[in-house]
Amino acid sequence: MEHITLLIGIVIVTALVFDFTNGFHDTANAMATTISTGALRPKTAVAMSAVLNLVGAFLSVEVAKTISGGIIDEASGIRPEVIFAGLVGAIIWNLVTWLAGLPSSSSHALFGGLIGATLVSVGTHGVHGEAVVMKVLIPAVAAPIVAGLASMAATRLTYRLTRGHDEADTAKGYRAGQIASAALVSLAHGTNDAQKTMGVITLALITGGVVAPHADPPLWVIASAGLAIALGTYLGGWRIIRTMGKGITDIRPPQGFAAQTGAAATILASSHLGFALSTTQVCSGSVMGSGLGRKGGVVRWSTAGRMVAAWALTLPAAGAVAAGAAFLAGQGTWGVAAVAVLGLGVCGAIWAASRRKPVDHTNVNEGPAAEPVGVVTAALRAVSPPPAGHPAPAADIQVDAEVPAEDGTDTPTTSAPRAQAATVTR
Repeated sequence: MEHITLLIGIVIVTALVFDFTNGFHDTANAMATTISTGALRPKTAVAMSAVLNLVGAFLSVEVAKTISGGIIDEASGIRPEVIFAGLVGAIIWNLVTWLAGLPSSSSHALFGGLIGATLVSVGTHGVHGEAVVMKVLIPAVAAPIVAGLASMAATRLTYRLTRGHDEADTAKGYRAGQIASAALVSLAHGTNDAQKTMGVITLALITGGVVAPHADPPLWVIASAGLAIALGTYLGGWRIIRTMGKGITDIRPPQGFAAQTGAAATILASSHLGFALSTTQVCSGSVMGSGLGRKGGVVRWSTAGRMVAAWALTLPAAGAVAAGAAFLAGQGTWGVAAVAVLGLGVCGAIWAASRRKPVDHTNVNEGPAAEPVGVVTAALRAVSPPPAGHPAPAADIQVDAEVPAEDGTDTPTTSAPRAQAATVTR
C-alpha cells in the first residue's frame, strides 16, 4: 500500500469540509419542527442533534460502501483530483442553496459532483448507470412521497386520537414526543449522511492505493467524518431551519411528532438497505404531509415549489460545476491550485452575502412574509375548513410579535383574523 500523498490529503480535507456543510445544511431535517413548536430551545436542539449525528456515524457502513464502490467505478481510472473536483461542485451548490434558505439535498449535490467530474475525466464507463438509477434516482422520487404519505396518515391519526381533548394539554405530551423523534431523526441522519463522506474518503484512498479495493472505511475515517458533520450540525443552518419550520406549513406539536417519526423510519430503513437517499427530501416531504394531514392546515405551495425546483437542479447543477472543475484540475498541479483558489473565492463571496441579513438562533422562529392564497390552498380550505375550536390557519392571522412564554418557548400574539375570502393567484 502507498502512503497518503499531498493530493489525497487535500481530497480528505475537502471531503471533511463538505461533511461540515452537510451538517449545517441538514440540521433542519431533525430540528426544524422541534424548534418551531418550542419543544426545545434552538441551541439545545442543535447540540443534541450534533451528538446523535456523531453516534449514528458509527452504527453502519452500508451507505459508505454504496458511495465508494457502487455509483463510481473505482477501477475505471478515477484519480484523486477527480474526486476533489466533485467535492468542490457539491460544496458550492450546498452553500448557494443555504444562502437561499432552500433545503436542497446535500447527498444529491455530492452524487452530481462525483458523476459530473467522472464523466469529464474518464467518460461514461466510469459511472454505474444502473446503480445511479436504482440507488439514487428512484429513492429520490419515492422517498419524499412515501414519507409524506406516512406523515399525513400519522397526523390524521394523532388528531383523531386526541379528538375532544384540550389542544394545549395534548401539546405538552407531543412536545415530549417530538424531542424523542427528533433524536431518532438525528441518529438516522448520522447513519446515512455521515457515511457519504466516509465513502468519498475511502474512494480517494482506494484510487491512491492506500487501502484495498472494496475495503470498508477505516476507523479514523469514520471518526473524522462523524466529528465533521457533528460540528456543522452544532453551528446550525438557521436559514434552512426557518424555511423548514415556518416556511412550508404552520407546524403544531402533533404534526411535528408525526413528521419526524415518519422521516426517521424512512431514513433508517434506507440506511439498512444501503440506499443513499436524501434525508432533506424525506424530512421536507414529511413536513408537507403533516401540513396536509391536519384538518384546516395548508402547505405554502410557492415555497414547496421552490424546494422541488432546487431538488431537480441539484444533480445537474453540482455536476456542471464539478465538470468544469475536473477539466481545470486535469491540466496539472496548477489546475488543481486554480480550482482550490476559485472555490475558496466563491465560498467566501457567499459567506459575505449571508452576513447582510444574518439568521441565527435569536431570530430563527420569525415567520415568513404572508403570501397570497393560491388555487391549491383555496381549494384545500374549501373542502377542509378548520375544525370547531381550532384557530384559523396562520396565513389568515396577522402575526404581530413573538412573546417569550414562561416555559421559554416563543408564543406569537395575533390580531384579528383577516378576511376569509380567498384570492386566486393568476
